[in-house]
Amino acid sequence: MTIKEAISTKLSAFITIFHFDLKDSTGKHIHHDNFDGGYHLNAIIVSDDFKDLELLNRHQLVYKALGSMIKNEIHALSMKTYTVSEWNNNVT
Repeated sequence: MTIKEAISTKLSAFITIFHFDLKDSTGKHIHHDNFDGGYHLNAIIVSDDFKDLELLNRHQLVYKALGSMIKNEIHALSMKTYTVSEWNNNVT
């Protein structure tokens, strides 16, 4: 299972996903002196479960869904979280 599939599976257990995109930028960090493993990821997550949630609460929901992956497989996660309406207005 790829890291994208693993994250998508974990997220889907907590929230209804409308759109999910994941970019892996780990390769840019491998040669850093303090690189100790783990993925460096950029995610776009679109779900109406984010309605009426502040940005911090949206991110907390994602972190809760990912659980131990944050401490183990994932070293850094940058995310953008949108409702379906926000996403549709952002894309067009």
